[in-house]
Amino acid sequence: MTIVSSGPWLTPETHARLVRELAALRRPAADDRDGDDEITLTIHRQARIRQIEDLLRGAVVGQDPPDDGIAEPGMVLTVEYDDGDTETFLLGTRDEAGHGVLEVYSPDSPIGRALHGAKPGERREYRVPSGDAVRVTLVGAEPYGRHRGTSH
Repeated sequence: MTIVSSGPWLTPETHARLVRELAALRRPAADDRDGDDEITLTIHRQARIRQIEDLLRGAVVGQDPPDDGIAEPGMVLTVEYDDGDTETFLLGTRDEAGHGVLEVYSPDSPIGRALHGAKPGERREYRVPSGDAVRVTLVGAEPYGRHRGTSH
């Protein structure tokens, strides 16, 4: 079964965490800050509410992409760099980062854009902020839910 969605891919844990964060942000704040601090806090709070609402709208939650080895959101990718180093990470939203054992790279990041659609053995290239080109080979891609290092 192929997932067709315009929304982001989220783990169930991240979805639940974002729903809790949104509920907390929507509760009235008991804050004794004054003037400018309160206005700044309100602006940031409203921006985060909009960001979470946009992220949750149409999100694909916990559905693994097809186990076809092709790099796409929701897949755990193993890559090898030209220097022989390897790295394994989840191709997912930034809100996944820091909440699991895997590093997370966004599909919109340079490496995410370069690898999207890659098949094992394909070599891709992307630019880092310094302007240097980095070459990387996709070693493998497996759905997040089937990844051995994933805890559910």
